[in-house]
Amino acid sequence: MTYTKFRLMNTTLRFDDKLMRPSRHREDKLAPIRSLWEKWTHRLPMLCNPGEDVCVDEQLVPFRGRCKFRQYIPSKPAKYGLKIWVTADVETSYAWRCQIYTGKAAGSAAEVGQGKRVVLEMTEGLQGITVTCDHFFTSYALVQELLKRKVALVGTIRRNKPELPSKLLQVRQRAALSSLFGFTKNTTAMSYIPKRGRNVLLLSSKHRDPAVTEEEKRKPVIIADYNHCKGAVDNLDKVVGSYSCRRMTHRWPQVLFHNMIDVSAFMHLCFLLLWIPPGSKPSPSGGGFSWRSWGDLWCLQKSCGESIHLVHRLLLP
Repeated sequence: MTYTKFRLMNTTLRFDDKLMRPSRHREDKLAPIRSLWEKWTHRLPMLCNPGEDVCVDEQLVPFRGRCKFRQYIPSKPAKYGLKIWVTADVETSYAWRCQIYTGKAAGSAAEVGQGKRVVLEMTEGLQGITVTCDHFFTSYALVQELLKRKVALVGTIRRNKPELPSKLLQVRQRAALSSLFGFTKNTTAMSYIPKRGRNVLLLSSKHRDPAVTEEEKRKPVIIADYNHCKGAVDNLDKVVGSYSCRRMTHRWPQVLFHNMIDVSAFMHLCFLLLWIPPGSKPSPSGGGFSWRSWGDLWCLQKSCGESIHLVHRLLLP
């Protein structure tokens, strides 16, 4: 299409009936894109089952325009944007479930136990897996609720949690690279001193012994597993942001729509790479993997850039 036609379609793009929006917007902050968003998120769990490890974390879609639920997260590269809770498969970064955070309701108090609620909602329907999350979500109460669903948890935990033993919080009299473990019937708490004055605390319902790696820093196995699984959502952000269809706009529904397209394109790439037989190579004689499918991957590589190489490293031997 011509550039003029594209600009016209881009400026007039809507996802609901604008005349009916004011009455719905008073009760639903996500009204301008609610219908499309629910149809899209409803299909994500139906298309792919996650592996043994999943990660629950937040994705920040960059946006600096006007929006009632725009968030400021200084640790993210964009800092300002729309926050989405994401459950992602560790091996492929497949976004199995997404949920937009629209903030608290007008006039209501701040939510207590938000991290626990988010993890329980984002892992509903899963069994026999391990969830990895950071200190915002992790708590002893969350571990117990997940165990009832046959789900294990590994995550960092804040030092102000009342369930932590006082010995795990002591730092002054402990040597660097030392580890200390505490056990209950079904949970392991761990404290690791990477250097003097710093204390790393983790909680796990997957590990039941005080195992330590044989590397120079003598990190506990719990930390090694956490480091392996914690970056699934961050990796999704990286590959989606490398080559994006985003365009300049002051309308937040269109920003979400662009992010949905980017994530969907990467999901399609995951499907194709999972479909490739291990060790197969393109062959002009017709044996092995067909040229047509490799051509599809080449087209995706042009649109997704370096992300295809990243997924190759994750999925192919």
